[in-house]
Amino acid sequence: MKKSSPANFVKVCGRAAAATACLFLVWAALTVLVSGCAVGPDFNPSPSPVPAAYLPGERPAETVSSEGAGGAAQRLVAGSDIPARWWSLFRSDALDKLVRRALERSPTRAQAQARLVQAQEALNAQAGAAKYPAVDVGISAKRQEVDLASMGMSGVKNPPPFALYNVSASVAYTFDVFGKNRRTLEALAAKVDYQAFELEAAQQTLAANVVSAVIRQASLNARLGCVSNLLAVQERQLAIMETQYKAGGVAALDLENQKLLLAQTRASLPPLEHQAARVGHQLAVYLGETPAEADIAAFDLGGLHLPDELPLSLPSALARRRPDIRAAEALWHQACARVGVAAADLYPRVTLSGSLGAQDTHAVDMLNSLNVWSVGANLMQPVFRGGELRAKKREAVAVYDEAAAVYKQAVLQGFQEVADALHALESDARALRERTDAVRHARAGYDIAQGQFKSGAISHLVLLDAQRQLMQAELDRIQSRADRYADSAALLHALGGDWRTGEEASSVRTF
Repeated sequence: MKKSSPANFVKVCGRAAAATACLFLVWAALTVLVSGCAVGPDFNPSPSPVPAAYLPGERPAETVSSEGAGGAAQRLVAGSDIPARWWSLFRSDALDKLVRRALERSPTRAQAQARLVQAQEALNAQAGAAKYPAVDVGISAKRQEVDLASMGMSGVKNPPPFALYNVSASVAYTFDVFGKNRRTLEALAAKVDYQAFELEAAQQTLAANVVSAVIRQASLNARLGCVSNLLAVQERQLAIMETQYKAGGVAALDLENQKLLLAQTRASLPPLEHQAARVGHQLAVYLGETPAEADIAAFDLGGLHLPDELPLSLPSALARRRPDIRAAEALWHQACARVGVAAADLYPRVTLSGSLGAQDTHAVDMLNSLNVWSVGANLMQPVFRGGELRAKKREAVAVYDEAAAVYKQAVLQGFQEVADALHALESDARALRERTDAVRHARAGYDIAQGQFKSGAISHLVLLDAQRQLMQAELDRIQSRADRYADSAALLHALGGDWRTGEEASSVRTF
């Protein structure tokens, strides 16, 4: 058996290193030469005309006001930026903690975060494959026997079975002459941007959903309390009427009507209780917990402050603030890059490859010499594919056109949601004012009825009826008051209300 010396081993390694270095130098030089060309359109979306206002005509700078909690006028501050953690405008520590808790634990946010990581790693993987040559090292060993007669060498004795050992290193790189790799990376980078904006949208929507659920829960709790009080009044009325009926002072029809009214009021309680339970269950899901595990304190409208001032960012800033619009733009960008990928498939591909290795029947002898090597270049030009490649390019262009329309629709939808929220702010403020007036009149009537009852001018039954009307007016006012809180949250969310700080808002793409 031959023996290898350290000097021979060093010589072999030096040859291998030199050959590999040459391949890398050729790769680097050609990469520099072809890096400037990329077929397909560059993404440069033309800005759509932006309206000067969200609603037509002159709009008042502030809403109307009314007496009582939740009735203050709200002033719209045009051009003001949306504050971070916009729900803090409701001045509720309990609400702030609940939103933070949801942002930390929600499975919806975790899903969006995982999708972002997937997109990032897909980009990183493709970048490694496209930007650098593939270098592989292989080691193999096999036992074989050769039949010389099958090769036309009759009369020659077959050699005994022998072992064949092989060590090789190979390098291959496809040059990005027409920019297919760059367009592919551009499309993947746009996908990362899309998932980042989707994560931001998931967080914003989660925060808005928690705020809306809390407002709804507080409204339902207040309505349940009001209905319970109204039910107690109607039960007292029925008791008095039953006594009067026995004494012949009330007709049977009036008694039955009172029983009907009481039954209708009782029937309104279970749906309200069911709605309140469902809101509580939904809040638990937002927090990433089961309804049985969630420990959520009950909210009431008195614990929430109606924002006196609401920021109203300029229409020109809406498309840059709303993550759903930015996500649609990222998909548009991705579609544009894929047009370039489809266009590059029509052009030639150039691949440079090389390998260096040793093959011998004795493992120790492979260190003495390099006896297997190859260097090659390959150019592949599609000639006839039955129209496949051009059809795929036309398909990519159609996808681009669709993505452009989706982006435009997202912008229009964003302006619609802001306009709806602004109109709701104004109309619900007027509705609360009218219902507050109704409560005031009902209370004045009840006060008059109390004075008449004390002087013996009316019966207790009439007094209770006046009290019932007051409670019914209060019930209507509770709903209008809750609507104003919900309108404020809807406007802040529609304007692209964000929860992140400046550092957290930086680009998340890493590759």
